[in-house]
Amino acid sequence: MPAAGVFDNGNGKGYPGKLTPFVTVTCIVAGMGGLIFGYDIGISGGVTSMPSFLKRFFPSVYRKQQANSSTNQYCQYNSETLTLFTSSLYLAALLSSLVASSVTRKFGRKKSMLFGGVLFFAGALINGFAQGVWMLIVGRLLLGFGIGFANQSVPLYLSEMAPYKYRGALNIGFQLSITIGILIANVLNYFFAKIKGGWGWRLSLGGAMVPALIITIGSLVLPDTPNSMIERGQRDEAREKLRKIRGVNDVDEEFNDLVAASEASKQVEHPWGNLLKRKYRPHLTMAILIPFFQQLTGINVIMFYAPVLFNTIGFGNDASLMSAVITGLVNACATLVSIYGVDKWGRRSLFLEGGTQMLICQAIVAACIGAKFGVDGNPGELPKWYAVVVVLFICLYVAAFAWSWGPLGWLVPSEIFPLEIRSAAQSVNVSVNMAFTFVVAQIFLNMLCHLKFGLFIFFAFFVLVMSIFIFFFLPETNGIPIEEMGQVWKNHWFWSRYVGEDDFVSNGGVELQKGSNAFNNV
Repeated sequence: MPAAGVFDNGNGKGYPGKLTPFVTVTCIVAGMGGLIFGYDIGISGGVTSMPSFLKRFFPSVYRKQQANSSTNQYCQYNSETLTLFTSSLYLAALLSSLVASSVTRKFGRKKSMLFGGVLFFAGALINGFAQGVWMLIVGRLLLGFGIGFANQSVPLYLSEMAPYKYRGALNIGFQLSITIGILIANVLNYFFAKIKGGWGWRLSLGGAMVPALIITIGSLVLPDTPNSMIERGQRDEAREKLRKIRGVNDVDEEFNDLVAASEASKQVEHPWGNLLKRKYRPHLTMAILIPFFQQLTGINVIMFYAPVLFNTIGFGNDASLMSAVITGLVNACATLVSIYGVDKWGRRSLFLEGGTQMLICQAIVAACIGAKFGVDGNPGELPKWYAVVVVLFICLYVAAFAWSWGPLGWLVPSEIFPLEIRSAAQSVNVSVNMAFTFVVAQIFLNMLCHLKFGLFIFFAFFVLVMSIFIFFFLPETNGIPIEEMGQVWKNHWFWSRYVGEDDFVSNGGVELQKGSNAFNNV
């Protein structure tokens, strides 16, 4: 029997609906769009720690790696070309996410997912057969274009398909598939690195075609969201689709609210310019600062440079790849905690607990690396207990991220935007995310060389800042229908000065006035 739920806090009306098998399967398939992003994050760090790959494409790094172990371990991977290989993808994703906004709005979420899958497939094919660095970079750019489209459309698709009571858990399916992609990539790297002849990196890079096919085929068989169909004038079809995904016949109330929201959005001629209006100040702030802070947790440094990082702190090639598998496994398992708890405990509590745990772990890892490596990067003999302690606290850090900033960094922005600015605001969200992923990826190895163990203190500082920001400025959005979200800003101690009583008020539907219990915040 599917779980059913109605949003009604005493004096408001609610939307009836069930968590039907149809919508569950649909959201699982759509969430697979995260596989392409996760697979790439995991595969990049693995191949860049394979000696055969470095020898062929980055010989200067290979020579430095093979040099006497007494050399500065912090700087052995410091190469602008090597970091360009990793980070070029995120620059392409940044650019494509801007185009993806128009595609998502005009042609629907499915088309955007389809474009993402096709572009990612082409990039994986080129990388698998790469003969020179230029082919690697071209392939990475195509991968980035694909990720930009997928990351723009999949979170929106999930938020619009899911019943609001289960929106958090179903939307986090996107983050779960990212973590599964990372784990699969880490496992494959471990085994492909053992292939005699040193061509295993081709399988690692070319293997990205598999998740690309999954999202491509998935986009062809998935239904479009009622929101998107209404936006494109297909109202009768949208009503029938809404009945099917909610599992009830009585969808008039929700349907009318979606239509009213769509009509309001059509009156907005310039959604990009509209983002700058005073009443959208909280939305724009969250669209910029949440992805900005997500990248400055330092997680992508850990995930796509994990083998390199573990190699740097004294693990051998095999051991560093296995350590990356362990962190990938922790990442995937901890995301399940978020799926279980996000709609029970709320977004804010997970953000704050995760931030506190990450801060403590980063401080301990910085102390461990500083104590053994000092500032000259020469650790001498590394005891086994040291390796265990470092991996343990990095795993605790990854777990904290995986049930807080990882999934919520995608969930919260995708659920707070009104329809009239949704595609544009999601593009800002993805663009900022990719921009800072690019910056962090491009300068990380250089920062490791110069800041040494202080790099972890650098990221710990930002974890402290972002936790303070969440505590004071992010209202709780748990259990609130997307089209009702305006009320949380009106009742917030800070954002109420930007959002007036006349903003986000429904004339039959865009924003409904509801009781206060669901909107309590700081």
